[in-house]
Amino acid sequence: MPPEITEKIISYLDAGSLFCLGLVNKHFHELAENNAMWYRFYTWQRAKTKTSSLMKDVTDEVDMDRIPEKPKGYWKRVFFEELASRNKSWKKKLKSINSYTGLPIRTAEVLRSSGVTWEMTVRDAQAENRIKHTHVYLSQASLTVGWSSGNWPTLNEPATLELHGVMFVPINCPIACRPGWRSLLSKVVVKKNGGTMYGSDGIITLLDIGNGVTVGVWQKQQEIAFVLATLHYHRLVERTLLGSSTTSVSPYDVTDMRAPFDDIDPDYGLHSYSMHLELHNTQKSIVSVSFSQLFCRKDQIADGYVPLQVISKANRSRQTPLCRKISLPWRTEALRGHVENCCMLTLTVLTEAQTPFWCVSAPVAMANSNITDVSYACNGESYFMEYKDTDGKMVMELEWTEEQKQFIMVDLILFLSISKVNRYFGRNY
Repeated sequence: MPPEITEKIISYLDAGSLFCLGLVNKHFHELAENNAMWYRFYTWQRAKTKTSSLMKDVTDEVDMDRIPEKPKGYWKRVFFEELASRNKSWKKKLKSINSYTGLPIRTAEVLRSSGVTWEMTVRDAQAENRIKHTHVYLSQASLTVGWSSGNWPTLNEPATLELHGVMFVPINCPIACRPGWRSLLSKVVVKKNGGTMYGSDGIITLLDIGNGVTVGVWQKQQEIAFVLATLHYHRLVERTLLGSSTTSVSPYDVTDMRAPFDDIDPDYGLHSYSMHLELHNTQKSIVSVSFSQLFCRKDQIADGYVPLQVISKANRSRQTPLCRKISLPWRTEALRGHVENCCMLTLTVLTEAQTPFWCVSAPVAMANSNITDVSYACNGESYFMEYKDTDGKMVMELEWTEEQKQFIMVDLILFLSISKVNRYFGRNY
C-alpha cells in the first residue's frame, strides 16, 4: 500500500487507537510517531481548556511548516502530559486540612479519583517482574496496599522490591498497553535471614523488611506468600503523582521545611505538640485517637530524646479503650488467615503550627509486659507495644480488662530525637 494512503487511513484514528497501532511492529511504530497527528490531538485537547475568544487560534488547521522541528514522538509526549495535567483540581482539594491529623482531609478521595494503581517490581539476578496490587485499605491517615498473588522469589535468592505508584494517561486504550507514569515510593531488599520477624500463626511468618513493607513467608517452604505495604498520607499524593520511576531521576522532594526562628520563647520546640495515633489492620480500624498540648521541660531531656507523656496511669481520663482485638488478617489466592497481636501503626506528630513533624506508618506487634505494678482498674494481663526509627520512638502499655473483654491504652510516651528537634526549630538543646 502506498505510504500516502496508509497515512490517510491512520489520520482517522483517535489518540488511543493511534498509540496502540504503534505497538504492532517497527513499521507501524514509525507511522504512529507522526508529529503532525499528535500535534492535532494536542491542539484539540488544549482547545477544551481555552475560552471561546481563543478557541480559533488554538484549533486552526495544522500546517506542517508551522510546527517546530522536533524529534519523532515529541508531540505525543506533550499530548500525554497535557492529558495527565488537565485535572489540577487535586491541588485545591488538598488545601483543606484535618484539625486532628494535620493532613489533607480529601487525600483518599484524590487517590481514588486520580485512578492510581500500585505496582511491586521484583528484581533479582535473572529477571524483572511487575505485580499489580490486589487490595487496598484506606484509613484516616494512611493506606495499606496488599499483593496476594504473584511470581515471588524465594528467600534463598536475594531480590529487590520496588513499590511504585502508577497513573495511567486517560485515553481510550486497553489497560495492558495504556501509557502512564510510575513514581518510586519505597525500595527494600528481601533475602534469607533479612528483616525482623514480628508475628506468626503457624502457617506464615510476618517479616518487617523496612519502609513499612511486610513480607508474609510460608514457614515450611520459606517462600513469599504475600506482601503488604503501609504508606502515610503525608505528601503521598505528591510523591505518587509528581515523582519519578527511579530515585536518581527527579524524585519528589519530601524534605521537611524548618520552622521559623523564635528568639523570644526560651522553650521553643518543647511544647504545644499534638498527635494522632491509629492502630489498624488491612480491613478495619482498631483505635483512632488524638491528643494535644503535649510538652517537655528542659530538665526532662535525656539520652538524646525529648519525652512527651501522652497517656499516664496516674491520669485515667486519657486512658483509651480499643474497639476490637489486635490482629492482622492476611490472604493469598488459596488461603486466608490472621495473625494475633499484630497490626499497623500510623502516627502523626504535629508542631505548634499544626504542621507534620514526625510521620510513621509501620507494622507493630504486641508482647507480654514484664511490669508487675498492681492496677485496681484492670484485672487482666499487661502488654506493651514499641516502635523506633531515627526520628524518635514510641512506647505503649496496654491492659486487658476481663469484664469488658477489651484492651485499654494505659500508658503512652513519645520520644522525639533531640537532633531532629534542634534541626527543625533551629535550637541547641
